[in-house]
Amino acid sequence: MITIRPGAMTLSEWRSIYRGAELGLDPKARDAVDDAATTVAELVASGQAVYGVNTGFGKLAQERIDAADLATLQRRLVLSHAAGVGPPLAEPVVRLLMALKLCSLGRGASGVRWATLALLDRMLDRGCIPVVPSQGSVGASGDLAPLAHLAAAMIGEGEATLHGRRMPAAEALRLSGLEPVELGPKEGLALLNGTQAPTAPALAGLFEVERGFRGALISGAWSLDAAKGSLSPFDARIHELRGHAGQREVAETLRRLLSGSPILESHADCGRIQDPYCIRCQPQVMGAILDLLRQAGRTLEVEANAVTDNPLVFSDTGEAISGGNFHAEPVAFAADQIAIATCEIGAISERRIALLTDPAVSGLPAFLTSAPGLNSGFMIAHVTAAALVAENRQRAFPASVDSIPTSANQEDHVSMATHGARRLLEMAENLKQVVGIELLCGAQGIDFHAPLTTSPELEALRTGLRRRVPAYGDDRFLAPDLRAASAWLDDEADGFPVPGVVA
Repeated sequence: MITIRPGAMTLSEWRSIYRGAELGLDPKARDAVDDAATTVAELVASGQAVYGVNTGFGKLAQERIDAADLATLQRRLVLSHAAGVGPPLAEPVVRLLMALKLCSLGRGASGVRWATLALLDRMLDRGCIPVVPSQGSVGASGDLAPLAHLAAAMIGEGEATLHGRRMPAAEALRLSGLEPVELGPKEGLALLNGTQAPTAPALAGLFEVERGFRGALISGAWSLDAAKGSLSPFDARIHELRGHAGQREVAETLRRLLSGSPILESHADCGRIQDPYCIRCQPQVMGAILDLLRQAGRTLEVEANAVTDNPLVFSDTGEAISGGNFHAEPVAFAADQIAIATCEIGAISERRIALLTDPAVSGLPAFLTSAPGLNSGFMIAHVTAAALVAENRQRAFPASVDSIPTSANQEDHVSMATHGARRLLEMAENLKQVVGIELLCGAQGIDFHAPLTTSPELEALRTGLRRRVPAYGDDRFLAPDLRAASAWLDDEADGFPVPGVVA
């Protein structure tokens, strides 16, 4: 059970929520939430103009709204802004999005009532998950369209899934034993203003790419042994002179993983001077990737704990101050960093697949089959890996360098963070398929050195893969083996004895 502690959540806790852990909002947050809701009520009673509370929105902010129409204002805001299109976000991502929204609103600076947060909390607890279209956000002025679909479900509009079954939101609430909320002043705006729509898929992408990264450290070690590479480039003294933390950590990990390998010991005096970069420069490449992913993770951890709607309520002074925390530039940059890292993990993995399948470089049988010609072996598996790497490169153009003005030029610079974030899960899936192919190639290459084996630690992992995918003899239907290798990575990578992105 994960307790949502507004402002104090860790990346590992968000990862657990994404993976399906039960959660609930910390009741200690109630006092701050109640204080902010009281402040909003007092501002309304005073007649003071407060953006989004008793005014219109965006370019219509100069329009004052009568007190009798404030509830109608919030409802119409939600309905008009629920303009998302495209396939819905995956349910684990929406669940994470809802938890992020609870965390942000629970800080007590948004002016929502505790009852409204309690509904969101109960929806999560009972598996009532809004259907949120994936397209329609430019990542500034809040993620208006996606979050409006979240808010719409809370007022009984739009659609939701209940334990995986899609239905009208009103029916899902009823079957969950819940009542739609009637939004109070500012509540609609607080629900649909913020950066949770890109932060959720960016976090999900980070967590999935982490598995690909961890798998690529194992597959890279297997490939080194299969190609009879040298461990000398991983000497700690080399990496101390460079100084990057990730590089040192990756080098130390590869030294440890390969320690005691009979294959490695068998060619200690072979006279080879240098291996290709994809073998020799793993610490430099994978270490830089590790540093980059961890930097993106730190940004997303801060953002996940942030208050990002507008205006913000300061109960101690009785003020509501308009600002720009809804602008998702930090998330856009983090998503771009993750996309770049994803490309590079796949790129160096694909190069090792190419090396292992090329007998002129690897010294192994062509395409890792004992009867080349009659068998094609891993020839087209490499082509598949190359295709996936190319696809990820095409998707990795930075989203954050794009902007398009909206709302009659009131919102004249936007982050495109949601575009940048929602590509990450598909890129991560491509990456894991590439790494899965390298795992199969590395395992097959090591088979050719029998009776020699790799190190005890790596051999234990290879045995686990071989339980799902047996060694190759003659050609067989290959696609199920590729799926099995990727599934093994998904199931086992969190336990690999290698560095992770999330502490």
